[in-house]
Amino acid sequence: MNQENPTGIIEPDIEEETSIGLPFKVILYNDDWHSFEEVINQLVKAVKCSFEKARNLAFEVHVKGRAMVFSGELKECLKVTSILEEIELHTQIES
Repeated sequence: MNQENPTGIIEPDIEEETSIGLPFKVILYNDDWHSFEEVINQLVKAVKCSFEKARNLAFEVHVKGRAMVFSGELKECLKVTSILEEIELHTQIES
């Protein structure tokens, strides 16, 4: 709806945009080329988690074929995938 101000100029109503930061997820896929040790070390580096958590994630990837290894803002997910892909691990970002 437009509003007329005292000068006679009609100004449109301005609606403020609100962005909701939906979390994105980094999915890591299993492969037959990397050892558990390589995957664990890269997860520790990328996700900044403990060795034990990285080992559990690597095991989940191995058993299920894929696992969500990180969740957060797109910018952070891109950083995580770039680190994982340094050793040619296969990743995907989902929303």
